[in-house]
Amino acid sequence: MEISYHGHSIVKVKTGGKEILIDPYITDNDLTDLKADEQKPDVILLTHGHNDHVGDTIAIAKSCDALVVAPNELAVWLGWQGLNTHGMNIGGAKKFDFGTVKYTKAFHSSSYTTEDGQIIYTGMPAGILFTAEGKTIYHAGDTSLFGDMELIGKRNDIDVAFLPIGDNFTMGPEDAAYAVELLNPKLAVPVHFNTFPPIQQDPAAFTELVKHHESKIMEPGESLSL
Repeated sequence: MEISYHGHSIVKVKTGGKEILIDPYITDNDLTDLKADEQKPDVILLTHGHNDHVGDTIAIAKSCDALVVAPNELAVWLGWQGLNTHGMNIGGAKKFDFGTVKYTKAFHSSSYTTEDGQIIYTGMPAGILFTAEGKTIYHAGDTSLFGDMELIGKRNDIDVAFLPIGDNFTMGPEDAAYAVELLNPKLAVPVHFNTFPPIQQDPAAFTELVKHHESKIMEPGESLSL
């Protein structure tokens, strides 16, 4: 399994001949190394409906008929836009041919703002546990710190945890570092920072606070193998 990070909250996973793209906010993202029109994933996984996470999902999925897996209300709305979707909800898991997806709690909000300024409610925000080849990735989405992260850590052997550190809208470095203690992953990677002025952070502040686990700042385009 190969995992790569691409700025903001974008994570790409290659496993079993499939490519999975998580929260593909590419256009208008100055920190990503990706180009939207070059992406041909088999699957897109979404944590919630905010524009900086749904991103280029509609254009990408239409170009390559990617399956879009998302929280149910978001999946329904994207289905109305002509996409091939599969809706899920918090606590639910499903085994697909590319791996197993399970949605977890995330304490945040979730809506999509259309070009004409309409706000579409897109259900509950979520985190994602993705398991394939005996490895588990936790993408926390946008969330605050919450106590049930300890339960997530106890119930799952997490190899890599992608945690937001931007503050203002999500956890900041201090809370994210505490989340690492609760989740007990083999590796923690900070995401969702420096894309916009309100979430400017030094990711080293996070890694310095993580005392008992391995942590790593991944540059856009950087990958690791599990």
